[in-house]
Amino acid sequence: MVVLVDGDGRAIGTEAKATVHHAATPLHLAFSSYVFDDRGRVLLTQRAFGKRTWPGVWTNSCCGHPLPGESMESAVRRRLADELGLVAESVELVLPEFRYRAVMPDGLVENELCPVFRVTCAGEPVADEAEVAAYEWVEWDDLTARADLSPWCELQLTELTALGPKPQNWPIADASRLPAAAALSA
Repeated sequence: MVVLVDGDGRAIGTEAKATVHHAATPLHLAFSSYVFDDRGRVLLTQRAFGKRTWPGVWTNSCCGHPLPGESMESAVRRRLADELGLVAESVELVLPEFRYRAVMPDGLVENELCPVFRVTCAGEPVADEAEVAAYEWVEWDDLTARADLSPWCELQLTELTALGPKPQNWPIADASRLPAAAALSA
């Protein structure tokens, strides 16, 4: 289940993840995360080719949807473990109010209120093939120079770059700026 939200970020219901994405996808709660290793590299992932939205597209480390009543941090940790076999050492909110809408060439829509997190992890990913086709560790500057990324990743990179050139120096955002639906389950 995903949490549906109104334009102000308040929860207004839930819908099954399997049916929420279509040509008129309602606004719903999600998250994006950027995983960094101890060398400062960021983990870039290629979405599995069987995914309904943006199959095979390269994107940020991990995205997902918090379950109803689940905190954003718990959701980030859960999806990192499920998709990549990673255990987060730290999960820090950096873009609490990020929102986007993107349309695939076939008309399928993503419409998400999607806070963004900086995460640190140790170890090498063990990707779930149903979620992740491939991955690579890249330098931050190399990631920001790429032109083959998901639409949400491209938009997030613009906002993240505005926080400063070094991801380790980005300020941690005030959690009170999270959408009400996310703050209620925090």
